[in-house]
Amino acid sequence: MDLLTGLSNVKPDIDHPVALFEDEGHGIYWVGIPDMTAFRCNVYFIKDGDEGIVVDPGSRDHFEAVKHHIGELMDPAAVSGMILCHQDPDVAASMTDWLSVNPDMKVFTSPRTNVLLPHYGVSGYNFYDTTEEPIYQLPSGQQLRFIDAPFLHFPGAITTYDTASEFLFSGDIFAALDLDWTLTVDDFSEHIAKMDLFQMDYMASNLAARGFVRRLDGIKLDGILPQHGSVIKKEHVPLALDYLENLRCGLDIIYADMEG
Repeated sequence: MDLLTGLSNVKPDIDHPVALFEDEGHGIYWVGIPDMTAFRCNVYFIKDGDEGIVVDPGSRDHFEAVKHHIGELMDPAAVSGMILCHQDPDVAASMTDWLSVNPDMKVFTSPRTNVLLPHYGVSGYNFYDTTEEPIYQLPSGQQLRFIDAPFLHFPGAITTYDTASEFLFSGDIFAALDLDWTLTVDDFSEHIAKMDLFQMDYMASNLAARGFVRRLDGIKLDGILPQHGSVIKKEHVPLALDYLENLRCGLDIIYADMEG
């Protein structure tokens, strides 16, 4: 059941996870920490039967709080995987803590990201190559599909599509900066300025943005879950895709005088 549609102008209880989707043993939860900064991070959790996967687990500062939230859903020691959309510390630094909880945990990410993860002081972990194996089968029969998003903003960035909820975990794509934060976007036209603050500086170019939108052709999206900012509900997805397709960012701005 899609619970995201019914959420509006919600500032979640930071002491508990927020269910975004639940159906037949498959659940998607927000387990992030709404710090009082514009650059707050969202962490998400996928629970499918006895399997649990944390999406972009975040910084080490947030590990205990995220672990506490997940502990309301299942034993943290039973969490079987983490998805890292890229290697930045706000996404991936707490991987060291999670591997201490369960050394057998799968680390789902791209080869380019994986090359950099040992700089966190970890090695010998269970690397799952999302480029080589872009579909991961869950116990319920549902799937996670990994979609490369090159140069948005890292060359090896990935996104993750959950077939049960039809949600896209988009990492930094569609991220926003906002001091007056709510869990979901209410007014997309007002939200654009908040996305611009992030997207114009961090995304590489319109070519990269348009290329990624093309990769989403034919994929039904009932929600977009970025790592920063607010969740984009189904009603705003077409507007979000149009925004990204027409975004001028990064090199388009820096080297604007070279166009033509």
